[in-house]
Amino acid sequence: MPRSVAIVTGAAGDIGRAIARRLADGHDLVLLADIDGDAAAGVARELGAAERFAAVACDVTDAASVAAMAASAAELGVVHTLVNNAGAARAVSLQETTHEIWRMDNALNLEAAFLCFRAVEKMLKESRGSVVNIASVNGLGVFGHPAYSCAKAGLLHLTRLIAVEYGKFGIRSNAVAPGTVRTQAWETRASANPQVFEEAKRWYPLQRIVDPEDVANAVHFLAGPQARAISGVCLPVDCGLTAGQTELARTFSQSSHY
Repeated sequence: MPRSVAIVTGAAGDIGRAIARRLADGHDLVLLADIDGDAAAGVARELGAAERFAAVACDVTDAASVAAMAASAAELGVVHTLVNNAGAARAVSLQETTHEIWRMDNALNLEAAFLCFRAVEKMLKESRGSVVNIASVNGLGVFGHPAYSCAKAGLLHLTRLIAVEYGKFGIRSNAVAPGTVRTQAWETRASANPQVFEEAKRWYPLQRIVDPEDVANAVHFLAGPQARAISGVCLPVDCGLTAGQTELARTFSQSSHY
């Protein structure tokens, strides 16, 4: 029987590493794909034995590179889970967004997920597998980074399109929408501004920031058998941000007069 394979793109980053580690529970092998192949290989070695974790260099915005990644996965087994995690945000405001940034952010955050899905589509049909797209609260509301946000909103619709069109093949498609995640990028900001996490926490009802493991646990659930009747949904992992903002509610209540 072929080994069950999970693919995680953007796997050299903090969130990708956490997802890969978590998906080892339920898969025979996790393939860590990243544009930095050496970094992905280093993470794979850190996570465990070569028969459980493998790495491949892949530019998810390039169709030929994605096809080569899919071929590598096929040599290892049959893909049961695809996690489209690779992503990045550039310009903060629409005024700062150039045509080049708009195209780059859409290529990485939306088109790449389409390319990766189509590349492993046949294996997902064979395994009656699962797609989990890592979206963002930016795809649900306006929190800055417009090109990134529009791409993530598109990713949520792609998630639903796959769920509806490919459900007849047993393929499930869901998304996770993280809020602020405590990654190395945020740690770098904290070195310049030690109060950055405290400042961010005030917008979250749970008064905390998401950890990479929080995202990984949500992915593991959506990819696993306990979610076998769940498809086409977006699960926010945002410490309550999209439910409402406590700071904003407090400000509103203090300024309201009846």
